[in-house]
Amino acid sequence: MKKTLYLLLALLSYTQFSKAQLMTPKNKFSRADSLRGTLSPLRSCYDINYYHLDVKVDIDQKYISGSNEFQFTATLDFSKLQFDLFENLRVEKVVYKNKNVPFKREFNAVFVDFQQNISKGSKESFTVFYSGNPIIAKTPPWDGGFIFSKDKSGNPWVSVACQGLGASSWWPNKDHQSDEVDSILISISVPKGLQEISNGRLRSIEERPDGYTKYNWFVGNPINNYNVSFYIGKYAHWTDQYQGEKGKLSIDYWSLKEDSTKARPHWDADVKPMLKSFEHWFGPYPFYEDGYKLVQAPHLGMEHQSAVAYGNLFKMGYLGRDLSGTGWGMKFDFITIHESGHEWFGNNITTKDIADMWVHEGFTNYSEALFTESTQGKAAGSAYVIGVRKSIANDVPVIGTYGVNHEGSGDMYYKGANLVHLIRQLINNDEQFRAILRGMNKTFYHQTVTTQQVEDYIIKQSGLKLNKVFDQYLRTTMVPVLEYKIGAGKLSYRWTACVKDFDMPLKVTLKNKGFETIHPGTHWKSEPVSKEITRDNFQADPNFYVKTKNVQ
Repeated sequence: MKKTLYLLLALLSYTQFSKAQLMTPKNKFSRADSLRGTLSPLRSCYDINYYHLDVKVDIDQKYISGSNEFQFTATLDFSKLQFDLFENLRVEKVVYKNKNVPFKREFNAVFVDFQQNISKGSKESFTVFYSGNPIIAKTPPWDGGFIFSKDKSGNPWVSVACQGLGASSWWPNKDHQSDEVDSILISISVPKGLQEISNGRLRSIEERPDGYTKYNWFVGNPINNYNVSFYIGKYAHWTDQYQGEKGKLSIDYWSLKEDSTKARPHWDADVKPMLKSFEHWFGPYPFYEDGYKLVQAPHLGMEHQSAVAYGNLFKMGYLGRDLSGTGWGMKFDFITIHESGHEWFGNNITTKDIADMWVHEGFTNYSEALFTESTQGKAAGSAYVIGVRKSIANDVPVIGTYGVNHEGSGDMYYKGANLVHLIRQLINNDEQFRAILRGMNKTFYHQTVTTQQVEDYIIKQSGLKLNKVFDQYLRTTMVPVLEYKIGAGKLSYRWTACVKDFDMPLKVTLKNKGFETIHPGTHWKSEPVSKEITRDNFQADPNFYVKTKNVQ
């Protein structure tokens, strides 16, 4: 998910931007944006190996306090580095080799001066102690922040969702998407009588003398900062197993106690079929060591790795609505499927820069169509992805601005999915297409990547010239238009509203049955056409996201 989907609101939020074609939006970015979004030498000088995040949550005061230990390997010789923590939270001290070391702050960046050289290749650690009142989300998970709410019985129900906003909104870390920590111990202390769930596996529970209970969860796989999370409340817990491609995958379900009777049958209907479908299309679940958890959350949902946040009210569709308008979207719980799909695209394969987030959202949005195909048939899956086109805004390019923590258009969901579907048509071999999806998850296993790496991989594995296709759909707001005219048994055609030298093949009706492939360019070409095909009944294969225009 990006702030997971949140599709309809996300799309509305992007209408403020002007349309652009093969250029970045004319936004004015600040020094704070660059400090947050740029991998400067003060951030690239160290590679994060391990965190121990230890946080106490005072629910009554909406206050957090604790520490985070940074264990890292120096990639350069340096004496200063940057970590990140929002300026509304106080850095109490930074401890290195049992001594406080000086630091200074600029916006949400903190610069530590170790006052001695740290040599390239050395493994070191320091600990940040901090406290304060974190940002509280107004409309989670779209805007990000803490959620302090109550269940229907009046019990505290607390969580956090921070994608886009940044994990440094609530805990100190190297808050750049390119550097995923190799492992993390998450220790969250909550008032006695409440339960706390985080990513990974529960290692221990400690009763503290101050009336709090500390839960210690360990994540043994690389994890991005925005995926680190917690859920606090009165929970029911039950377990299951899935016999998957890498053996027995543990499944843990956590719903509010008061909702457990409806949660069990509802989740049972989707989770194992989803795992079966996604392992078929994408390869093994990427985090067998940490297991799969589905946790009821006080917000709509988020792809928190190995602890997927769920808030769809145990309804089919998206809060009871079919986003595709086809009826197929009501055959599954959107949040369970979409957020779980992110375990492959978003969590396993993560983009280095948030500007490339279409890789997360486009492929995951298409996972909904693939799940529909797995359970309802290929025609249903195609209808679903074609159906979501109605929400494509074509406002600004799908790819955002690099180095300033800037996302592209909300079209990264629907347009991204339709780009993937279009590439599938161009490959025209479903087994090869599936091999590419599985190959991506194997080749980029637990890695951070760029759009260019993804493009290059698909181009190489498909053997197709797709450069112009990627440019058209990711870097412009134009939908390519096939201009055509029919007469004297001949179809004349060309591409317009497209990038230079756009030459994407297209399937169209040349006869009265089925579709055949033509190879338009930006100059007029012609093709024999059956007498039954007229300008009124000529059409392009709807699986291709294009427009047609008769110019006679």
